Amino acid sequence: MQTSFIDGTTLYRQHHFKLPLDHNNPNGQKIAVFARELVDVTKDKHDLPWLVFFQGGPGFQSPRVSGESGWLKRLLQEYRVLLLDQRGTGQSTEISQDTLAHLSATEQAAYLAHFRADSIVRDAEAIRVKLNIIQWATFGQSFGGFCILTYLSLFPQSLSRCYVTGGIPSTTRPADDVYQATYKRTTDKNNAFFAQFPAAQQMCCDIAEYLSNNEVFLPNGQPFTVEQLQLIGINLGRCNANLALYYQLESAFITVNGCKQLSYNFLNQMQQEQGYLTNPLYAILHESIYCQGTASNWSAHRVREQYPQFNYQTGKAFMFTGEMVYPWMFEQLATLKPLSEAANLLAEKYDWSKLYDTNVLSQNKVPLACVAYADDMFVEFDYTRETLANIPMSNVWITNEYEHNGIGVEGEKILSRLITMANALDNLPK
Repeated sequence: MQTSFIDGTTLYRQHHFKLPLDHNNPNGQKIAVFARELVDVTKDKHDLPWLVFFQGGPGFQSPRVSGESGWLKRLLQEYRVLLLDQRGTGQSTEISQDTLAHLSATEQAAYLAHFRADSIVRDAEAIRVKLNIIQWATFGQSFGGFCILTYLSLFPQSLSRCYVTGGIPSTTRPADDVYQATYKRTTDKNNAFFAQFPAAQQMCCDIAEYLSNNEVFLPNGQPFTVEQLQLIGINLGRCNANLALYYQLESAFITVNGCKQLSYNFLNQMQQEQGYLTNPLYAILHESIYCQGTASNWSAHRVREQYPQFNYQTGKAFMFTGEMVYPWMFEQLATLKPLSEAANLLAEKYDWSKLYDTNVLSQNKVPLACVAYADDMFVEFDYTRETLANIPMSNVWITNEYEHNGIGVEGEKILSRLITMANALDNLPK
């Protein structure tokens, strides 16, 4: 089924595909994969090159954005763009506690194991073939960049060039190395935030103490805990987020009949911050994106014990955590509880397939232009440089002008620079 509409100067076409759950078993169970094509209406009849976008996450749908602004506007000047709802997200076959409820925990884990980057890339490759595209370009933000390195490992002949923002991972390091680096970066972000807003430390301690001594519920009925409060530190790695976080903290309490209590407005904001509630793949598969032939065994949880400053105690300084997933989340977060046993099975899974082929990447001939954020809290800068040192035909722009979500701030500027960098690579001898 294909439908289309026009908004402003952009034509949108919707594409629906039936693809194998397991690409190694093409005649087995099928899932739905959705993708939205965007093209400048004045160029629709032209022979434009294609570009497929890989969203960050894992576990989030492609952006629902206008074609007349930001990074997408820049891409539409040169490309016909395909926004892919990665399997399990958006209008593709959905993953939720409801859609998995009919399966046993073992069946859930086996099913979910097919939703990593290698399966996402094979979906994209199947779509490329179905659309009769000889080669296309790719653009990946964050985890989307991880997908692109997998694509370059599996099907380099299908790619004309690649753009990556904040998403060049280590291709060899285990999850424990990733979280060692992540906790250090998160510590730096905490120190910078509390230096900028000294009063925020006491605000955080007051909220934490209140949660420790009172039973508090989010609007969905879920008990709210200190550990959940710490999770909002994920915002410290985004541009222009510190002031917004401070504003949240300073308005946390209201006074009712002479007594302080956490306001409904604050608790509603805290619930909205928990993207894991609506995007369970983000929690269930997060650590597996670092696994190749090894088990994560709840890496972030284990490594945290080496950083006791993140374990809140009365009278001690408060610290936010960041983009880490913990086993207790499957005990506390309402929509994750039904998936706790499957999550434990996936944490113990050791026979994950390879996501990257370092031999293939070492012989890369596809122009790869990327931006690496020097202070990135999510993707370790040193590991990015380590990886790119072994990928020829790559060019990196290193900057501390932006945080991890730079394309949401000045996407048009960033993409323009990456396109220029890729064009320069394209002129090099292959």
